[in-house]
Amino acid sequence: MNERAAHTVAQAPGPSIAVVIPCYRAAATIRDVLAGIGPEVGAIYCVDDASTDDTAAIITQAMRRDGRIHLVLRPVNGGVGAAMIDGYRAAIADGARALVKIDSDGQMNPALIAHFAAPILDGRADYVKGNRFFTVDSVRSMPALRIIGNAGLSFLTKLSTGYWDLFDPTNGYTAIHADVAAALPLDRLHRRYFFESDLLFRLGITRARVVELPMTAHYGEETSHLSVVKCLLTFPGLHARNILKRIFYSYFLRNFSIASLNLLFGMLLVGFGLIFGVEQWAAAAVTGTPATAGTVMLSALPFLLGVQLLHSFLAHDMAMTPRESIQDRLSALRILPASAAQPIPTDAHAADRHSRFIGDKHA
Repeated sequence: MNERAAHTVAQAPGPSIAVVIPCYRAAATIRDVLAGIGPEVGAIYCVDDASTDDTAAIITQAMRRDGRIHLVLRPVNGGVGAAMIDGYRAAIADGARALVKIDSDGQMNPALIAHFAAPILDGRADYVKGNRFFTVDSVRSMPALRIIGNAGLSFLTKLSTGYWDLFDPTNGYTAIHADVAAALPLDRLHRRYFFESDLLFRLGITRARVVELPMTAHYGEETSHLSVVKCLLTFPGLHARNILKRIFYSYFLRNFSIASLNLLFGMLLVGFGLIFGVEQWAAAAVTGTPATAGTVMLSALPFLLGVQLLHSFLAHDMAMTPRESIQDRLSALRILPASAAQPIPTDAHAADRHSRFIGDKHA
């Protein structure tokens, strides 16, 4: 074992539970959020995403009363995803095991932090997310536009991530194992509000186990920076991109099975049946001559067979939902040879991604 590997194994353990809070213009709510975090949390990382109010000043005041709080300042506003990536990296560097995300607007109950971290710490899950649709009462408390938006995006999320048993894809109350987060290509994650959905896509590619926990959210007078209408307009295209990438990665690049053939031939047969059928219908409409029974069957039979093959592919895809945690298998990634160490960025663009830390050992 080389010197770097020995140092990595022998380094002092960090906090078991770390909370990451992306903050943007949260001066009115962040003080109460921090006050509600219990003693089970070992470290709290507040990432100020270039707020234009007194968010940073309020967090700095809270740091004097609570030594667990660390302030990460971003020089420019990058979005919730960019803030979370900085927070994840800070917590991972400090040796945390379970990284719990809560928002700064006060809608998420800090008392649930230990419940979200528990499946991570006992090895039952690699990623935990909240589900506000578990009970009827929880749904009734949600704004109608949020209900419609979540229902419309959930099916696309299932297709793009491969987690067919999940719902409420935009829920931001999450927890992830530090080793799993470190293994993900954090630089490639979406920087804005598609972050949670994009993270699920990456977790699906790595075959990480995801579980949901029932929860309720409090919707008060706070202003949300998330535009539901904008999400409904932009998220479908992003999901379509991830659907194509997931299918290519999972069924053609990393693996090739009977499901891959079902998908390939199913799409070809459905496409042929549709195109041939439309052409024959158009020709019959122009000439006034009805299509023969053989012509109809030549269109319908490939189409129906293709639908059956696609149905078989979907059944296989649903059955392949990850059921086992991968966090133990990723522990070896913590022991890296010196040649694999990530270099410190020297260009201005890369250096801009490294935030400034205040009040802790990263200063």
